[in-house]
Amino acid sequence: MTAAPARGLSRVRLSPIAGLAACAALVVALPLAGVVLAALGTETADIAGRDVARYAITSAWLALLVGTATAVVGTIAAWLVVMYRFPGRGLFAWALALPLAAPAFALAYGYADLLDVAGPLRTALRGATGQDLPFEPRSIGGAAFILSAAFYPYVYLAMRAAFINQSAGALEAARMLGCGGLGALRRVALPMARPALAAGVALAVMETLADYGAVQFLSVQTLTTGVVRAWSVYGSTVSAARFALPLLLAAALLLWLERAGRKGRTHEGGKARWRAIDSQPLGPVQRWAASAFCLFLLAAGLLVPIGWLIWNLGQTSPDWPRLAGAMRTSLSLGAAGALVTVALATMLALGTRNLPLAGRIASLGYATPGAVMAIGLLAPAGVIWTIAPGSGAAIAVTLLILAYAARLMAAALEPIDAGLARVTPSMRHAARTLGRGETGAALAVDLPVARGTMLTAGLIVFVDILKELPATLILRPFDFDTLAVIANNYALDERLGQAGLPSLLIVLLATPAVIWLTGRVARARPGA
Repeated sequence: MTAAPARGLSRVRLSPIAGLAACAALVVALPLAGVVLAALGTETADIAGRDVARYAITSAWLALLVGTATAVVGTIAAWLVVMYRFPGRGLFAWALALPLAAPAFALAYGYADLLDVAGPLRTALRGATGQDLPFEPRSIGGAAFILSAAFYPYVYLAMRAAFINQSAGALEAARMLGCGGLGALRRVALPMARPALAAGVALAVMETLADYGAVQFLSVQTLTTGVVRAWSVYGSTVSAARFALPLLLAAALLLWLERAGRKGRTHEGGKARWRAIDSQPLGPVQRWAASAFCLFLLAAGLLVPIGWLIWNLGQTSPDWPRLAGAMRTSLSLGAAGALVTVALATMLALGTRNLPLAGRIASLGYATPGAVMAIGLLAPAGVIWTIAPGSGAAIAVTLLILAYAARLMAAALEPIDAGLARVTPSMRHAARTLGRGETGAALAVDLPVARGTMLTAGLIVFVDILKELPATLILRPFDFDTLAVIANNYALDERLGQAGLPSLLIVLLATPAVIWLTGRVARARPGA
């Protein structure tokens, strides 16, 4: 009576695919557990509890402002691009995603230099009119504006894909019932796209909570700046872990809210016969207003701050050997991190059918800031360095790549899952009838079908690693600089002209990948 269950349990335990998925989930779970264990230590820095509370309130307020702003402007931009014809629509359809190529700290450098009280713009304005701009970039409002300009593409891309996937039938029915454009958006399109809105806003908020370079430079003290400060200034891993615990809880809450927003809801395009939406012409005033709105978003998220950094390049004397070394380091880390992350995410995607908990753990990793992942890995790093003291640099680079993988595995998992969804049970059954086992079927059938989406996942991870700063600052070996680290060091010394060039090099390296990924989104449906 008990033999069959025992054999079944043995098959699950001995399954190579399930074992690899468990190992991939362990890469994410290890730093998360490390944060909790480190927070239980006793060697803390003298940081007042009210400071932790103040950092937490600032983080929550900033996340609320950015989440609201990105939800509104990202949804409006996606609705205009999908539903209406106006000048520049074809250009804006892909260009509105380009701010994803620019790290948020690059936008902060550009705006802070341009809009500083002693900057050229405000000085000229005061001289000409006697009035000053009612805007201060080094404030929570300024940080919210800059981060919203940097992160609105997450909502824009998610909502654009959701609107494209909606059938024209429901929107035409809404128009027949007297709904105008805004009425159709509010009553029909937006409720059907609510899962995409929840996902896009959750991503924007996660990135806001994880940001270090921009908020630190703008003197906005968040929990992530507290994590890095407790480690770098006070030298206390325990205090850094205690700063990280609220971020870990916030990550779990965001993940739960995002899943709750999707629960029981699917896109209408998946239930009904899909038919492409016919874009509608706008009136003379409305069409130029739509163009102006999209141009404002693109200018705020890319053209103005990055253009100002480019304008200031002539006033600096770049350290080209150092920049070339940092570029090689950034490209090497990006490529290595992408390969490791995609490999682990592929193991996870193949094994989640038998081990669904592994996918949930990976999702929690993506919602967790890079600084938290780095702090969680410091404890095992200390043990390894004690056992093998001569391997410090190699271990640090390995742990840094694992931190990237733990943070970004879920970002790679989603497109790979989408690719594996095209593999039908009959395809796997055919491989089994030809004598292939579970692993053999995965190698012969699943991986070739998902090859294109694995490239997509690799580019997503590569772009994120290029822009990653706090995890790199904490775990990198001595004198192991990336472009993001060099930009941060120059910015700390208020040498914004020199901080601009490494920031621009990151944009230059990331832009082709972002353009290609945007094209993939546009081709997600026929007729898009």
